[in-house]
Amino acid sequence: MSKHTLSVLVENKPGVLARVAGLFSRRGFNIESLAVGPTEHPDISRMTIVVSVDELPLEQVTKQLNKLINVIKIVELEPTVAVQRELLLVKVRADATVRSQVLETVQLFRAKVVDVSPEALTIEATGTADKLDALLRMLEPYGLREMVQSGMVAIGRGARSITATAAR
Repeated sequence: MSKHTLSVLVENKPGVLARVAGLFSRRGFNIESLAVGPTEHPDISRMTIVVSVDELPLEQVTKQLNKLINVIKIVELEPTVAVQRELLLVKVRADATVRSQVLETVQLFRAKVVDVSPEALTIEATGTADKLDALLRMLEPYGLREMVQSGMVAIGRGARSITATAAR
């Protein structure tokens, strides 16, 4: 099985997310990452879906997705022709004895400290999954208190826009 990233343009209406996710569920596919948000057109949302599946079943699911009335367009985004990012918020133990070391690590990864308390720092980082995993490995020895990571968002490189042809 290989990992695939789908950019799915849908009508911005209630229940669309449930129908799309349900289609993957009925086929027995686990969605590894799902991010949904508005586009530059208020009536269109973009779903970025990452799923591990073989080529043939993915093609079948894509055909079924296209049959859903609220789905406008589906594009598979290859990593080489897309910009892909995730957001990570992580709370790290950082008392006075290790705070400077944690701050050095934050700078090394071009992350930001977004909250400070006497015993912890909350760090915001964006990047590829590999970059965020590397940051977590570096911060782990200090003690990860809490973390949350978004699903991947992705957009094709270059001037072409998939929403330009999809806008109604």
